[in-house]
Amino acid sequence: MTVLAPARRARGTVQDPGPARRPRRPRGGGAGGGRHGGPLTYAVLVVAVLVSAFPFYWTIVAATRSNADLAGTPPALLPGGNLAHNVGQVLDQADIGKALLNSLIVSGSVTVGTVLCSTLAGFAFAKLRFRGRGALLALTVGTMMVPPQLGVIPLFMVVAKLHWANQLQAVILPGLVSAFGVFFMRQYLVQTLPDELIEAGRVDGASTARIFWSIVVPIARPGMAVLAILTFMASWNDFFWPIIALTSQNPTVQVALRQLGGGYVHDQSVIMAGTLLGTLPVLLVFGLLGRQIVGGIMQGAVKG
Repeated sequence: MTVLAPARRARGTVQDPGPARRPRRPRGGGAGGGRHGGPLTYAVLVVAVLVSAFPFYWTIVAATRSNADLAGTPPALLPGGNLAHNVGQVLDQADIGKALLNSLIVSGSVTVGTVLCSTLAGFAFAKLRFRGRGALLALTVGTMMVPPQLGVIPLFMVVAKLHWANQLQAVILPGLVSAFGVFFMRQYLVQTLPDELIEAGRVDGASTARIFWSIVVPIARPGMAVLAILTFMASWNDFFWPIIALTSQNPTVQVALRQLGGGYVHDQSVIMAGTLLGTLPVLLVFGLLGRQIVGGIMQGAVKG
């Protein structure tokens, strides 16, 4: 009886692998090997938050105290119960209600106009091809180097010629276009808007206006939200031009705050109460648009 020898393995065949090794986890854990901060990092962050929030906290303390409490040594560091009296003094000394309404109208109009015009111009400079694009962009950016104080006298002459003195359009129209906003949106769209999406829209037969509203605006929403916050805060806090173009009969918030706490000794508690009233709308707008910024960033991260 013949016994057949086992066949030899052919050269180059893959042998049976052993038990698979588990890949090592990167140190620090988390996606991307992120590291948790140590105690020193959290201590620095806590100190930074306290330093940043202390001016607002002091505004609340001063608005709820009397002027004598603020002048004491050491000054009061806890909120008091004088807020209603101080707010009443604010309403008596200045038409703060009309000032808040005027500031909302001015800041809202300037913000909407600046965001819309800047997004349109930024899209044109970023993705459209036309003659003189580089020169126009350089001219637009160059206007940022001109101090705004140099244009006050010519601007006021134009406002007086149009009989717009002490009217809100004198404050709204000069701020509807911002060179910074155009440059900001142009840089944002260059980084976030692929050329392939625009070409795909043109292949589908979409016009430039349709591409802007259906493709550009959804992608540019986080950048528009950032620009809206910056523009609203700048317009709300603007004092130099409104004090020239408006009077105390038709003021914005910053012009109205100038009328508070008058006398031989300035009443800091009344001034701080008015400042607190003027700060609340800014915090509300920041809270609303801040969610849009975070939502847009997270949406872009999920889409990859």
